[in-house]
Amino acid sequence: MTRSDSVDPHSLASAPVVVGVDGTEASDAAVRWAATAAARRQRELVIVHGMDLDTDGFAVRSREGTTAIGESIVTEATRLAEQTDSPAPAITPRLESGDPGQLLVDCSESAHLVVLGGPTDSLGIGRLGSILLSVVSRARGAVVVVRAGESQAAPSAPVVVGIDGSPVSDAATGVAFREAAVASAPLIAVHSWADPYAGRFSRLLAASEEPVDVSAPDRALLAERLAGWRERYPSVELQRRVERGMPRDQLLSWSQTARLLVVGSRGRGRFARFMLGSTSATLVQRAKCPVMVVHPG
Repeated sequence: MTRSDSVDPHSLASAPVVVGVDGTEASDAAVRWAATAAARRQRELVIVHGMDLDTDGFAVRSREGTTAIGESIVTEATRLAEQTDSPAPAITPRLESGDPGQLLVDCSESAHLVVLGGPTDSLGIGRLGSILLSVVSRARGAVVVVRAGESQAAPSAPVVVGIDGSPVSDAATGVAFREAAVASAPLIAVHSWADPYAGRFSRLLAASEEPVDVSAPDRALLAERLAGWRERYPSVELQRRVERGMPRDQLLSWSQTARLLVVGSRGRGRFARFMLGSTSATLVQRAKCPVMVVHPG
């Protein structure tokens, strides 16, 4: 979301929650999360499985066999979605041939959210999987990554958003306010700062006759970035946190008690691996709660 007055396709009433499935335990966790999210928002849930017949075992399996496996995956995911406590108002299965990652990227153009199962370990960014990395890096709007085995969030658990003052971070902030409002949850806005000179001059600062608050500019930045969104979502209970340290370390710590962690993509570069910022990539890989990566537009 942006502060533009133009129509946001991800906010239209017709925009569905899309979940990519592959039959794994992480995929099942993503289906449950997506089904609950769709029901809470009264949106259609679209369950998507893509079959790349050129590479997906086609050399050893017939086209019919590959299609049968895909149908089984989608059928089981649909059954799982229907068994949630509050199923979505409409559930639509989609089984299509083609590259699974590109299919979900295409879906993201008009989806309210795209949901994926996350990595099963934390052994390195290369272990995230090509499809997951492609979608999280290249999608439009918001992508939620849900890891298998994540513990159920407490009813009072907050939504946590990382803010760094960039335009992409501003888009993430707007989405985080929306998510907190939908869940009737508090929102914690976290800005981390790491001054490379603070340690070098710590004794000088301590000896100063007047106290020196080196975090004051960061608190001012955080207040400025939040002001407009507070006016749009007055019912959301907001807490500000300015913390010293690396953003990824602070947000990983918050993920232990959050219901959802929201960050901007911060992507740059020609290749997909470099289109996902290092903080976002680390959180997708290691966070203890679902992570929402927000792309502007």
